[in-house]
Amino acid sequence: MADDTRGNVVCTGTVDGPSEPLPPSRRAFGAMLVGSAAFAMLPNSAGAAPNVGAVRVVDFDWVDEGRRRPVPARLYWPAAGVRRGSVPLIVFSHGLGGSRFGYSYLGRHWSAHGVASLHVQHAASDREIWRGNLIELVDRLDVATQEEEAVARAEDLRFALDRMSDPTVGAFHTLIDRRRIVAAGHSYGANTTLVVTGAKVVREGRTVEHRDDRFKAGIVISAPPFYGETDLGAVLGAVNVPTLHVTATEDVIRLPGRYSPVQDRLDVYGYVGSQQKMLAVFQGGSHSVFTDRAYTGGVDLNPQVKRATAEAALAFLDLAFGGDARPISAWSAKWSPILALAPTPFPVRPADRARIRRFT
Repeated sequence: MADDTRGNVVCTGTVDGPSEPLPPSRRAFGAMLVGSAAFAMLPNSAGAAPNVGAVRVVDFDWVDEGRRRPVPARLYWPAAGVRRGSVPLIVFSHGLGGSRFGYSYLGRHWSAHGVASLHVQHAASDREIWRGNLIELVDRLDVATQEEEAVARAEDLRFALDRMSDPTVGAFHTLIDRRRIVAAGHSYGANTTLVVTGAKVVREGRTVEHRDDRFKAGIVISAPPFYGETDLGAVLGAVNVPTLHVTATEDVIRLPGRYSPVQDRLDVYGYVGSQQKMLAVFQGGSHSVFTDRAYTGGVDLNPQVKRATAEAALAFLDLAFGGDARPISAWSAKWSPILALAPTPFPVRPADRARIRRFT
């Protein structure tokens, strides 16, 4: 529906999308990506995250004129209890073939608990790749996962964050807590999250990196490996912000001629350089259980994983920014029946703690 660039239109919507196969590209950053997550953007379809507070939903049809690239976004914003400089912001990157309408259960849950969530759409690797001649789909997927698009995705997050800091977009810039800005994403979006928080590769003798120091933490859901990289430690060692990694024991990516086991998700976690990192592994599930799709990974398990993931992120932020390990410990106890591995809280120095109220 129509939006204005000032963020004054409150709207809701439902958009359906196809499955999300993520073939590895043959080039550069794009070669890091593979996936088969079914991707259907069905807000509230799984009943996973009921609204516990008022939520404002705002769509933006931004265009980065410098790159001649559209950067649509959907903002989930707390509609009550907002004070100047008090609102944490998560900037979320979708998987291949997705859109700003995806992962609505996360946006609604987080914003209902006082944490804004800006879901950015990546124009050259969004749902448009599913449209057109099926015979040419493989070519479209290859283009969507090449180095240029992987870099452009990181620039999309940077641009979207710039816009949220722009007074012409509204009063959001006065309300966001700049100490608590977080990058997050699923699948291809998880790799994008790692790129903006410090991941780098060497191409033709030059280091390619697109870190944005405004992102103080990362939420990494089902990250594919950096395919084509023989030294994952060199790629991920520079990621030094607190990170939460989420996966499942059946988080397996299968495509004809391409395969990525759950061990790849564990390897990404292991090689991230930050000492402030946590890993949560659900028992069962699937790669697409973290999308808005309602039944993947099991009819009963699906909504549980969704709600648990949304809650884990908030508990992680309590630890990363407030030094409070109690919420994540309580989370582990609550969700232990569906966990294969519970996250271990990391130490936070008193000097690193922001003076904040609890998220939940």
